[in-house]
Amino acid sequence: MLNVGDTAPDFALPDQNGKERRLSDFRGKKVVMYFYPKDNTSGCTTEAIGFRDFADKLVDNNAVVIGISKDSVRSHYNFAAKYGLPFILLADEDKKAIDLYGVFKEKKMYGKTVMGVKRTTFVIDEYGVIERIYSDVKPSGHAEEVYCSLVK
Repeated sequence: MLNVGDTAPDFALPDQNGKERRLSDFRGKKVVMYFYPKDNTSGCTTEAIGFRDFADKLVDNNAVVIGISKDSVRSHYNFAAKYGLPFILLADEDKKAIDLYGVFKEKKMYGKTVMGVKRTTFVIDEYGVIERIYSDVKPSGHAEEVYCSLVK
């Protein structure tokens, strides 16, 4: 279980273009790293569009946005192209980062208890330390909430 103040675990995963990215590559910038269940689903699309709409403002505040799910590189490429997502999407098909960050959990879906990626956002500071954790995220308005917390 990770907590605010912990060093964010490093990992390497391919982005939507197949390029390997390491979390440590972004030292010197704040990282808004959000885990989500699946490309092209209603909640995940709402959340991604929110981050898309705040992307320029986040970049202006020295932040980079990274979305992570179990979807493939191809799925991420298509998702990013379809919605004009200007940020990095990482394919975690083997659940490396998902397990490191402890976001594969029991959750309710259509009245049933299932295991899956729990929508969670980590804000990591310029030194690689977890600054904030958002659990049980509601997709609508989440990007604005994150942005407002960065600029206060």
